[in-house]
Amino acid sequence: MTQQRTYKSSVGKHIGSLSLLCCLLMPVAMRSQDIHFSQIDVNPILLNPAYSGFFNGTGRFGVVYRNQWASVGRAYQTMAASAEVSLMRRKRRRDGLNLGLYAYTDNAGELHYGTSSATAALSYFMSLDSRSSTFLSAAVEVGCGQSGFDPSNASLFDENESFENTSTFYPLLGAGLAFFYQPNDDFYLKCGVSGRNLNRPNISYAGLDDTYLNRKWTAYARAEYRAWSSVGLLPVLLCQWQNNYSEYVAGADAKWYISENSGEQISFSGGLRYRWRDALYTEYTFEYNSLLVSLAYDANLSRLTPASRSLGAFELGVVYRINSSQNVRRKAMPCPVI
Repeated sequence: MTQQRTYKSSVGKHIGSLSLLCCLLMPVAMRSQDIHFSQIDVNPILLNPAYSGFFNGTGRFGVVYRNQWASVGRAYQTMAASAEVSLMRRKRRRDGLNLGLYAYTDNAGELHYGTSSATAALSYFMSLDSRSSTFLSAAVEVGCGQSGFDPSNASLFDENESFENTSTFYPLLGAGLAFFYQPNDDFYLKCGVSGRNLNRPNISYAGLDDTYLNRKWTAYARAEYRAWSSVGLLPVLLCQWQNNYSEYVAGADAKWYISENSGEQISFSGGLRYRWRDALYTEYTFEYNSLLVSLAYDANLSRLTPASRSLGAFELGVVYRINSSQNVRRKAMPCPVI
């Protein structure tokens, strides 16, 4: 009886591993998807390359870490880093040019299947009026990606079996368009659309031409209204589509401006958001002058709930901004040409 149970367990392990490998290598059109973050405002260049450059100062640098479904086997772990620098800002013409760089990596499972990418984005913005209250920004991005797995933990029927390729590299192309409107210091609106993987790169391990990374489309809108002198209300809406996958997020934050002196900017915000048929999550952000720290937590509400026990994802983000001037004018949305 003991030998029978051991044999069944061994066969089950082999079948499970082989099934996973077949899913990785099967010659059909894969529904591959990009990485996912809940903190959509911490590193805006990760959402839309056209959002690059809208900050006080000459540079902005950020990192974000996400740990998802820790209760279900080996959790998805995703990390991203971004850097943005101003290449040109012309006050008289009210326009500018920005360079943005970002990279990410994620990993999950016993075979450490994961993806990584490095991308450079060039954005140009210009004011549409003489008061610099309305801006339009456009951006293009190019980069490269890599996906792969580690077969060393795989259990196969034939120990002499091997994989010819365990990783693949591919180019990436993207573009974005964004609109910013701020008629006064108490209200602003920003919205934009972007497309990524526009070239639909081939990601096949076996060199097949029907395995590709699908195009990803994003639409986003965020507004802020100063309901009181030190409190702002910030509704947000996000929609994303990639092949048969779609994501819809709606929510709102409240932001408390603790200090807005010329040499000291301190604020705290918190809010609740709902991702349609997937998760309910909250996010808290603390900002002190040039440093911003953000924390988010997702509670899973999807069909994975019985396995995940409603434990979704934990995210931590840190952003630092280089600002040579200590006299920052109070504005809900920073003006890029001041």
